[in-house]
Amino acid sequence: MLETPPQAAVDPAHILQVGMGFWASKTLLSAVELGLFSELGSGSMTGAELGARLGLHDRAIPDFPDALLALGFLERDGDGANARYRNTAETAAFLDRNGPAYVGGMLEMCNARLYGFWGDLTEALCTGQPQNEVKRAGSAMFDELYADEARLEQFMRAMAGISAGPQHVLANTFDFAPYATVCDVGGATAQLSTVLAARHPHLRCVSFDLPVVAPIAERSIAAAGLADRVTTASGDFFTDPLPQADVITMGLILHDWDLDGKRHIVKSAYDALPDGGVLIAIDSIIDDARRENAFGLLMSLNMLIEFGAAFDYTGAQFTEWCLEAGFSETEILPLAGPTSAAVAYKGKPRAARRFVRGA
Repeated sequence: MLETPPQAAVDPAHILQVGMGFWASKTLLSAVELGLFSELGSGSMTGAELGARLGLHDRAIPDFPDALLALGFLERDGDGANARYRNTAETAAFLDRNGPAYVGGMLEMCNARLYGFWGDLTEALCTGQPQNEVKRAGSAMFDELYADEARLEQFMRAMAGISAGPQHVLANTFDFAPYATVCDVGGATAQLSTVLAARHPHLRCVSFDLPVVAPIAERSIAAAGLADRVTTASGDFFTDPLPQADVITMGLILHDWDLDGKRHIVKSAYDALPDGGVLIAIDSIIDDARRENAFGLLMSLNMLIEFGAAFDYTGAQFTEWCLEAGFSETEILPLAGPTSAAVAYKGKPRAARRFVRGA
């Protein structure tokens, strides 16, 4: 019979913190929705000033800003009614909508869409069915997004914000010198194409996505001043061949699909690559033992919420699909946080030194 550990040896703090973690999550999401960090910018405000600027009820002050302070998202000078709140270095850099490194788009989408859908996780676990727009409106997630320009823009901003860091790391650490052309599959705003082209002046990049996305991508390309080397191509990667290129990239694309969909996309990439070409899939790659990348595992549950049969994957699974398609070898390049690049080579790799860490 198992003995209960002594009371001093166990602590419920972690259980309670995670179990009630939605309190902290919604507090941050509401702050982003209200534009609190953008209103503060590089300045400071009293609680009353902040409440007036955001249109908050008196009851919200001082609990709301003080909760953000205790959670580490604000700093405060002084105590009491005259105390002044200001951004931390992190919220100033990443949650001010006026800054170039804004990642709040993902949090905006979490607040507007995913927060409510995750309330039905138990149903998803028991039924295997998506719990998003398809459940409420009878249409698939992407159908809903593409029918509403504002929501499509919000979704693409979210993906761009969460992807920017890993994309820059990829541009700086993978050796693109031996390659001349890149096709980014599911390129959305063409952010990855412009990041790669800006970092590597010899590259010519194509951002491939559905026709409805092309105008959004073209505006981004023009704003980056890279229209001479970055272009768009329209099509559906389930019905059309992919544009041929030396390197095919796909960021947060492969995890959106079920097993058959993943195998189809990998094979399409193989067919579009020349000998010596490379496939790079950027996702929250789960460690093979499925013990460490909690974000990747939770993202896979999010794919259940969104699509049902879609899932995030391990490096070993990626290797299996790529070898089936004909690729010769694979490897995993850690990028930023829980995100990695799963890399597959068609034939002999062109680069003697594939990764240039610290570049």
